[in-house]
Formats: sequence, structure tokens, C-alpha cells
Amino acid sequence: MNFQEFDESNNNNISTTTTNNLMMVTSMATASASASASASSSSTSPPSTTSSSRYENQKRRDWNTFGQYLRNHRPPLSLSRCSGAHVLEFLRYLDQFGKTKVHTQMCPLFGHPNPPAPCPCPLRQAWGSLDALIGRLRAAFEENGGKPEANPFGARAVRLYLREVRDSQAKARGISYEKKKRKRLSSQAQPQPQPQPSPPSRPPPLLPPPPSNESNHWYKLNMGI
Repeated sequence: MNFQEFDESNNNNISTTTTNNLMMVTSMATASASASASASSSSTSPPSTTSSSRYENQKRRDWNTFGQYLRNHRPPLSLSRCSGAHVLEFLRYLDQFGKTKVHTQMCPLFGHPNPPAPCPCPLRQAWGSLDALIGRLRAAFEENGGKPEANPFGARAVRLYLREVRDSQAKARGISYEKKKRKRLSSQAQPQPQPQPSPPSRPPPLLPPPPSNESNHWYKLNMGI
């Protein structure tokens, strides 16, 4: 091999090495840019897109609980045969798991807003919990293929039951809406106090009567006339 052939071979090796180095640097820069872009996109994406909301999870659990209640019913019920009466049975069934003390009318603490002592009255589901439960089940029924006009959770009997539970629990716990309304009306009907009349002004002093003809001269002298 002469010097010229060696020089050409050496130049080819240098060119190949430089090209490989450039390709390696370019690939590393591309990988770094893609990693940064993925990290930036993951940091900007909201976490709510990857996890269900708390409301959806609670609605799914309530729907599964109601489905289990229908399967354990005697005789077992299908969703198409479920009516408002079965929904009321389900709500009364849930009372055994309640944590709200509701006093009976025979209890001496009935209507007491702050009971000073415990009593043997049963625990019930609070009206607010039942109202929220019916709202979730009503939405889940339609999401699972049910027709809005055949929704048993929106039946009139269910609405009347919830209103009765609200009023009875309010009275038993001393939060009667009628008493508040009556108290407000009585305060409005109370007559307003009338302003006290100002004392009469003192009349001006009376002037002495004019003198008679006999003392006319004396009167003129004393009055400066």
C-alpha cells in the first residue's frame, strides 16, 4: 500500500467515525426531546380524566346494592317489574343501617333540639341521605337503559315518602318548619310602638288688664306712654 492509498483509507475512516458520532448525538437529542414532551403532556393532563369522580363511584355502588336487594327479594324481582312500592321497601330496609337518632312521640326528648341524656329510640337513615340516594338511583336507572317515564325512583309515592320523613324527623329533633313560620308571622303581626306625643308648649304670659278711666293718667305714666 502506497502513501496515497493509506491517506484515502484514513480519510474514509475519519469520515465514517464522524458520521456515526453525528448520528448518535442526533438520536440522543431526539430521545431527550420526546421524553421531555411526554413528561410535559403528562404533567398538564388533569387527573380527573384517568379516574372516575366520587359521585360516579357512589352511584355505581348504590346501583349494585339495589340490584343485590332485588336478587335477594322473595320472590326475586327483575328491574322491569320494579315499582315505587318496591323502592319504598328498599328505603325502609336501609333504616336498620341508619345512624340518626329519631325520637318517638312517647319519648320525653321528642322535639328537643339538644337532648341532655340518651334514650332507647331507634336509629334511622337521615332524610338528607335518603334524598341524595334516590337522586343517584334515579340517574343510574336511566343510564342503564330505563325509560324516564317508567323510572320507579321518580314515582309520586317515593316523593311523598321523602317529604313525610323530612317533616317527621324535623319535628322529632325539634326543627319544625311550621313553628319557625308561625314565630316569624307572630313577630310581623305584633303592633309597632306608637310615638309618644310631645308635651304641650307653655302658653305665653297674660298681660295685665287695661286700667280704668280713673287710673288712666297713672297707667300712662308707668307704661311710658
